[in-house]
Amino acid sequence: MSSPKNEIEELERRGWAALSGPDGAAFYQDAMAEEGLMVFPGMVMDKATAIATIREVQPWARFAISEVRVAADDNAALVTYRARAQRAGQPEYEAVMSSVYVRRGGRWLLLLHQQSPGA
Repeated sequence: MSSPKNEIEELERRGWAALSGPDGAAFYQDAMAEEGLMVFPGMVMDKATAIATIREVQPWARFAISEVRVAADDNAALVTYRARAQRAGQPEYEAVMSSVYVRRGGRWLLLLHQQSPGA
């Protein structure tokens, strides 16, 4: 069995891959805790709002994740990293991100995702 740290990094990368294709909303519908939140500059979205927004936005054409750090035990985890991504025909987006996961019923669920654009 892989370590919680490896599981969390892989889960975060799978989320980005999902957002780069047609199944981003389905991925987060399954992977996000019901009380989960996504925090972006100037807004906080609950799960329903986040899923609706993901359905509306254009998928990422490319992405790269670097400087990944994971702190985890058997039931809670925090991952931070730098992401660079771009949607077709749009400027590149760069942000420092963090996600908090909890393990419930034997699986990891996203409880909080936060983005700080720039730097």
